[in-house]
Amino acid sequence: MHKILLFSRRSLGKRPLQEWLGATAGNVVLVTPRTAVEGAEDVVEQHFLGHALVDSYDSWAADRAAETAARSFGVGLVASTSEDDVIRAARLRERLGLPGQHTASALAYRDKAVMKRLARDAGLTVPAFAPVDDAMDLLDFIDAHGYPLVVKPRFGAGAEGVAMLHAAEDLDAFLDSAGTAAGSEEPFLPGRWMAEAFVRAPFFHVDGIMRDGAVVHCWPSQYSSGVAEHLKDATGLSSVLLAPDDERTPVLMEFTAAVIAALPRPEQTTAFHLEAWIGDDGRPVLCEIACRAGGVLVADAYERAFGVHLAKEGLRAQCGMPLTLTEQPTAPAPAAAWAIFPAGKGVFAPPAGPCPVPGVELTLHLAAGTRSEGMTYLGESAAGVLVTADTAAEAGRRLNDATQWWTLNARWT
Repeated sequence: MHKILLFSRRSLGKRPLQEWLGATAGNVVLVTPRTAVEGAEDVVEQHFLGHALVDSYDSWAADRAAETAARSFGVGLVASTSEDDVIRAARLRERLGLPGQHTASALAYRDKAVMKRLARDAGLTVPAFAPVDDAMDLLDFIDAHGYPLVVKPRFGAGAEGVAMLHAAEDLDAFLDSAGTAAGSEEPFLPGRWMAEAFVRAPFFHVDGIMRDGAVVHCWPSQYSSGVAEHLKDATGLSSVLLAPDDERTPVLMEFTAAVIAALPRPEQTTAFHLEAWIGDDGRPVLCEIACRAGGVLVADAYERAFGVHLAKEGLRAQCGMPLTLTEQPTAPAPAAAWAIFPAGKGVFAPPAGPCPVPGVELTLHLAAGTRSEGMTYLGESAAGVLVTADTAAEAGRRLNDATQWWTLNARWT
């Protein structure tokens, strides 16, 4: 079996790679922040072939350390666990002459302007968009398309740094900001930003596994709102897997297959997460697609419905391990939904007892008595719920009941 170099930024406490990979971890050289293994040094020594611990994970020094480790151990595969590492992993594969996703494909799945251009050229519907390299580009876009619009980082994730401009005063505030968008450390530099027409329509995501540029299995879900709106308004974000007889289910699955076919294929097996709107005409409009599992509770809900955790499955596949699920399921069994509840401002007092709604599993992300200043990024939630039921309609009702219970009983003082 190949030796594998693995980029991973998250702590082993939150993402137990040694458990996900089992015996294969013994062939893995882990590139990770030094802080990610604090308290788990014995786990690294016991389970992994080797490691390169770096002080500044996002630095060029970390890329150099990864190449040195890859050559030293003679790795034959390079894998990654987060969206931020997709391009650096691809560049390292090319430099070492290794198989897997290379730069052209990685850029298409990371750079939203490249992604939308390729999808548009393939005849798929995308919002009006344009790269924004300076203020004049943004003004040109507004002259051509008007308000409202969205300005976002081309390489962003989780809606961080996204600005919604509804009128001239929003534009003035955006241009007057101190070199970076709110909620992002991304500077206003050429090649890093884009403008996009605002789409007001129901919002969906499609998640699954792809292999060699084709979908192995997937399923669509409907969000309660846009992710950027969730961050801006500090409202709860939720999602319900669609029913198999929902007319939008095959539409979104076919659209997903078409988007993946339009982009340079990764040439490996990996998870994916697509987001799209469906307008009044019934046609999907691409928001974006990523070659990694969806965040927050997306993978957990998929596991409840199909027995496969997409983040775990995608990583194992990158490491050359066989897939657990190799065909398209006909329906979620059980139906599943999820929600995350935002952190408020003040001292947190969770509900006094367990959630009384059947089929609801509540997980607190903040301890009672924690002082919070509110949410600033997608994962900054006070709690989350996973919901299961016999049907999508019942899962939606239970989700609504659980959300109402939380709203009435959680306190910020």
